[in-house]
Amino acid sequence: MPTDWRAETVDRVRSLILEAVPEATEEAKWRKASNPDGVPTFSCDGLVCTVETYKDKVKVTFARGAAFADPSGLFNAGLDGGTRRAIDLYDGDELPAADFVELVREAVALNR
Repeated sequence: MPTDWRAETVDRVRSLILEAVPEATEEAKWRKASNPDGVPTFSCDGLVCTVETYKDKVKVTFARGAAFADPSGLFNAGLDGGTRRAIDLYDGDELPAADFVELVREAVALNR
């Protein structure tokens, strides 16, 4: 994983997920030569979200994001999809903590 703003963003997202749902588990999946660290995935009674790093962004993809409300409008990617929704975070973006925590809790409630 990069050691720049993207790593800081991933750490922030990770801490907010665990704040929202302390019993969530994290695994690294889909390891490959171009991404030996894999993709952090968070689960609680099913997949909640993945956190991927790209050159210009960090993408938080909610596995069933299309199935629950996003009253704060955090989803800004994958809006055409029938199942997933994502939040693309760019250098300097602020992630509203309370709104994100609520989104994670909604995803877990849907899993349950």
